[in-house]
Amino acid sequence: MAIPRIISVDDHVVEPPDLWSSRLPARFRERGPRIVREKGSFGGPLGLTWTRDAAGQWADIWYYDDLVSPFSRLSAAVGLGDLAFGVTTFDEIRPGCWKQKERLQDMDANHMEASICFPNTLPRFCGQTFMERQDKELSLLCVRAYNDWIIDEWCAGEGRGRLIPLSIIPLWDVNLAVEEIHRTAAKGCHAVTFSENPHPLGLPSVHSGYWDPFYRACEETETVVCLHIGSSSKMPQTTPDAPFIVSSTLTFQNAMGSLIDYVFSGILERFPRLRIAYSEGQVGWMPYVMERMDKLWHERVANSFGSSLKNPPTSYLGDRILGCIFDDETGLANRDRIGMQRISFECDYPHADSTFPHTEKVATEICAKAGLNEAETYALLRGNAIRLFQLERFGISR
Repeated sequence: MAIPRIISVDDHVVEPPDLWSSRLPARFRERGPRIVREKGSFGGPLGLTWTRDAAGQWADIWYYDDLVSPFSRLSAAVGLGDLAFGVTTFDEIRPGCWKQKERLQDMDANHMEASICFPNTLPRFCGQTFMERQDKELSLLCVRAYNDWIIDEWCAGEGRGRLIPLSIIPLWDVNLAVEEIHRTAAKGCHAVTFSENPHPLGLPSVHSGYWDPFYRACEETETVVCLHIGSSSKMPQTTPDAPFIVSSTLTFQNAMGSLIDYVFSGILERFPRLRIAYSEGQVGWMPYVMERMDKLWHERVANSFGSSLKNPPTSYLGDRILGCIFDDETGLANRDRIGMQRISFECDYPHADSTFPHTEKVATEICAKAGLNEAETYALLRGNAIRLFQLERFGISR
């Protein structure tokens, strides 16, 4: 079966070196995010401290107030070959990582029609970097500069209808977050990246009710809440000395815990038109979690377990929860229990897990191995993304 052109619901853009330095007021440009190329090496107790060293290797470094953040190879791995933890420069990475024309060319070669791009190297997956800096006036200007760039440049011109804008918010203030949701929606952006679990960031949890104005704003503006694995700045871990491959195997736990939180916090009940996409969370875990939630609700809803939901948990999922996969054979084998309307495809360009440049082959094999029919293949590779993100507004209707 020939597969349709793919809409990827999870890719990333490498922020250009001048994104902030060309947009911030002059008084902030020497403190705001900027790239400095220098030689150095990693060291320190965790091996993550950057030290200038004339005998070291060249790297592009983001400097931003107290932050020193080397450009990691893993953030732009396509074409680099060696995926080890290390540094790189903008001259070494594939141009499609950060240049619109070349990104569109890579998408054409990769059988892709459209792409939703998360932040990458400096902001991290939901803008945690700006929340962590002390000067919140500068942080807010940085958030707005990023959103203006992603909407007005990266997703504009030849990119309109192919690169779908995804905003960030000022995580440290829910009222500012609400303002930014309305501001970016007025500019044509209807998707926002948020933390899968804000509690590890030192923020109120989704159970607290603190974030309700944010969810209300997203509902009012038809803005999809996108939750990327690792956007809590925390990864699953069994023991402190376990190798990184253990955490990599367990990444789905972040999405799993987040979905359960969103159900039992009552958010999905209070905001019935809110839509959520779990990027890189896979879906193979969903059948059991759905079964377990409903069973516990039926058995214990009237006692002290803390649920006040009026209806069974899975009744709130509908077609407004989207799990995103790139290699989940178990999930597709259980698609009837999960609901085919809840599964979409991602390419993860330009990260180490990216299916680029073999996405058409990878997707074709996944669909064939799972025995997907034509309608199921369409739903996975583009139909569900069109529906959830309402891509008709960008001229994508079928």
